[in-house]
Amino acid sequence: MNTIIIREIQNEDNAAIAEVIRSVLIEMNVPKVGTAYADPHLDFLFETYLIPKAVYYIAELEGKIVGGAGIMQLENSLENICELQKMYFLPESRGLGLGRKMMDICLAKAKGFGFEKCYLETMPFMEEAQLLYKKVGFEYLEAPLGNTGHNSCPIWMIKEL
Repeated sequence: MNTIIIREIQNEDNAAIAEVIRSVLIEMNVPKVGTAYADPHLDFLFETYLIPKAVYYIAELEGKIVGGAGIMQLENSLENICELQKMYFLPESRGLGLGRKMMDICLAKAKGFGFEKCYLETMPFMEEAQLLYKKVGFEYLEAPLGNTGHNSCPIWMIKEL
């Protein structure tokens, strides 16, 4: 049986979740520059999310960290918009409904924080992720919002909360 636990990130999770994210990005052949791969905070996600109205969740499968996702105020935006950040899962955890479950938890938390909208950025070939985003109500945008530094991610989406 696949026992999945979703919990808030702890300091000791930093190295494992950074490795998961980099591994998935390499698997997907995503550019290392202009994506989460090069984020200066990737090795310190616990510390990065220790601010008000921010949270990062870890997904464990049979005791192994297999993915995560977070919510935080959209960088360089004065609007009440959060960003769904760093939602990645290892291959062995895909197809179990984990993406949808993580998305639901993150969006509920964002709404609880009082955000009015949720924004995300992704890659064109991440089609399964885009299907999930559309299924929960995200719509495509013509241009990016904020200034995330992910200039290699040309797909932008937003959802009213």
